[in-house]
Amino acid sequence: MPPGTVDTRPRGRWGQVLLTNHVLSGALIGALARRPLPAFAAGVASHFVLDAVPHWGEWGSPRRFLRVAVTDGLVSLAVAGAFAAVSPPDRRLAVLAGMAGAALPDLDKPAKLWFGRSPFPAAFDRFHMGIQDEAAHRFHVELLAAAALASAALIARSAPRRSFDRRWRRLAR
Repeated sequence: MPPGTVDTRPRGRWGQVLLTNHVLSGALIGALARRPLPAFAAGVASHFVLDAVPHWGEWGSPRRFLRVAVTDGLVSLAVAGAFAAVSPPDRRLAVLAGMAGAALPDLDKPAKLWFGRSPFPAAFDRFHMGIQDEAAHRFHVELLAAAALASAALIARSAPRRSFDRRWRRLAR
């Protein structure tokens, strides 16, 4: 914003990483973690990592944000359902937990819209809003992230457990 101008943008979080990308990262985490509690916790942590990366945002108005958010929310539900359906039974609960954890911090958006307040403490909301690095010209970042996360999640959900675990142990040494 140029010096000497007044910021008239609505206050609050009217932009963030698309929820679909959070859900995709949660699916990847769940497929790799294979246990629900670690997948959920890592999913929540991944949310903040993704929000801190430069991404698409700065919608200009709540109305424009809602046009994108409604579509993104529906796509996110479809993606979550698809990954739950294609995940092997022994990983399905972890994949669901990872996706739920990764999406959880954005529950403030529908809560503010429908109930007029966030379900989270004010300090949490300030932190969450403060880490955003948004710009209107970064839609390509969202698309590239979605492609990479979807590909990685599909590969991870079908990777044989033993061969993956052996490779992971070798890398950790």
